[in-house]
Amino acid sequence: MLSNKIELLAPARDKECAFAAIDHGADAVYIGAQQFGARAAAGNSDEDIAEVVEYAHAFGVKVYVTLNTLLDSSEELSQARNLAWRMYKIGIDALIVQDERLRLLPGFPPIPLHASTQMDNRTAEKVKRLQDEGYEQVVLARELTIEEIAEIHRQVPQMPLEVFIHGAICVSYNGRCYASEVCYGRSANRGECAQFCRMPYDLENERGDKLLTARYLLSMRDMNRTDQLEALLDAGARSLKIEGRLKDAAYVKNVTAWYRQHLDAIFRRRKEYCASSRGRVEINFTPNPARSFNRGFTNYFMHGRTADLCNTITPKSMGERVGFVKEIRRDHIVVAGTASFANGDGLCYVAGNKGQESLVGFRVNKAVGNHLYPHRMPQGLTDGTIVYRNQDQGMEHTLSGKTSRRVLPLEWRLEEIPQGFRLTAKQESTCVIKAYECEHQLARTDQTASITDVLSKLGDTIYEVANVEIDFSQPWFIPRSHLTQWRREVLALLEQGNEVPTLTVKAPKEFSDLSKVKELNIDKSPLMTCRYCIRYQMGECLKRNPQAVRGSLYLRGADGRRFLLRFDCKNCQMMVELDNKE
Repeated sequence: MLSNKIELLAPARDKECAFAAIDHGADAVYIGAQQFGARAAAGNSDEDIAEVVEYAHAFGVKVYVTLNTLLDSSEELSQARNLAWRMYKIGIDALIVQDERLRLLPGFPPIPLHASTQMDNRTAEKVKRLQDEGYEQVVLARELTIEEIAEIHRQVPQMPLEVFIHGAICVSYNGRCYASEVCYGRSANRGECAQFCRMPYDLENERGDKLLTARYLLSMRDMNRTDQLEALLDAGARSLKIEGRLKDAAYVKNVTAWYRQHLDAIFRRRKEYCASSRGRVEINFTPNPARSFNRGFTNYFMHGRTADLCNTITPKSMGERVGFVKEIRRDHIVVAGTASFANGDGLCYVAGNKGQESLVGFRVNKAVGNHLYPHRMPQGLTDGTIVYRNQDQGMEHTLSGKTSRRVLPLEWRLEEIPQGFRLTAKQESTCVIKAYECEHQLARTDQTASITDVLSKLGDTIYEVANVEIDFSQPWFIPRSHLTQWRREVLALLEQGNEVPTLTVKAPKEFSDLSKVKELNIDKSPLMTCRYCIRYQMGECLKRNPQAVRGSLYLRGADGRRFLLRFDCKNCQMMVELDNKE
């Protein structure tokens, strides 16, 4: 039966982000190694990953390393295998992979494999095949609805399903986007995406008439599925993933803490679910993902197709809505709302006529309550204009400090034995017992408070005393120096149980029969395959609108290149192709 332990999976650009994720409640983190991650700019040394593993495993937090790019040569396959062996020796919990040839490589280490979303995992048949091939977790496509996730779980009930709950969205099905590679020589399947979908395009008909000009027609809003967490758990999701392996530690802190608090609230009501890691997380700020980088939020197909998936105005962060312009004065503006402002805040607003809107930003030099003095009075601002904050000095200041603490509750038991005393430290399922030979000396007064005080001094450790039990037949006296030494020794033994074991197994020096591994042969047409549909976004769905614009539609890039939009209305999909007629 599938476990009801739920995993909050957070991103880690580097060691600092990984520690932040763990401290703010992640049950698992995913991080890139030196090569072959889908974010080429987010690689980490073996030494840093080893530190992350050591810290994470103390709390039962898992560490997954991304090896989720396609490999284009025998040399890279060999390098990937060597990297996998290094990660295996370090003690990571799984590799997230895209290239299915890895599991077939001779001499590949016996390390758990997770099927990356880059494999385009959207059907029960695909998930069942991956299960039969030995994958231990499958990262589903972002485009699936609650009902589709539940159906996959129903058909493949033993496979742990990982779903995205927050962060940036690729417009194409993952692993099915070749636009960056074909147009700019930078492959999204090799960790070098050129962000083709975040660029402006004109929308043209087959005569070349412009229907829309310089709109970000492929730029998705960011995902936020806070309100669907419980439904996802009931549908069979067991790993809930936050996107953001290029985001900084402040982002990781804020978003991880937000979802930790919401999941814990669900667990308090739904006792059949629990966190997959251990430890108590103390968060000392108010998380709010709207106050971190975001392009506006969408639940992205969670309950079917909607028309709010795309932000055609900007691919940049709009941040949090903080009010509207109440009054414009000679040298400052007055904003109506409940937000507090700080010097240096970055604000923005949408200006321009319909179809020609743009995002305009300005910096607040001085904030006096809701009276905001910019360096230069912004243009196009009118009374009633909605204002957003995309650089929040107050939140950044908060997140730059210590914003959480994660501890393991520890129970002490000190009891007398004929030869002296026995000290027991218990932390959940881990228990350390050590006996000490010592003469029994009768104390003049009760020693409970003194003993409790010494055993509670845990200093800069990951433990916090939850209870001290003293089982004496008489008030025995134990010198504080003895108790201090016993406490240190037992804690050291307890911490040894959390250490990552060092594997001494040696990796084979060379591959054998590497020539039998098939080379990749990928058809890169169409450039993109999307569940998102520009026609639907515009209200021009051929199924729903009898008056919809007919004929072919094209995207025209700023560099003059034109791309054909092909619509598979039967399957509700849109393809982006090179226009071969030009």
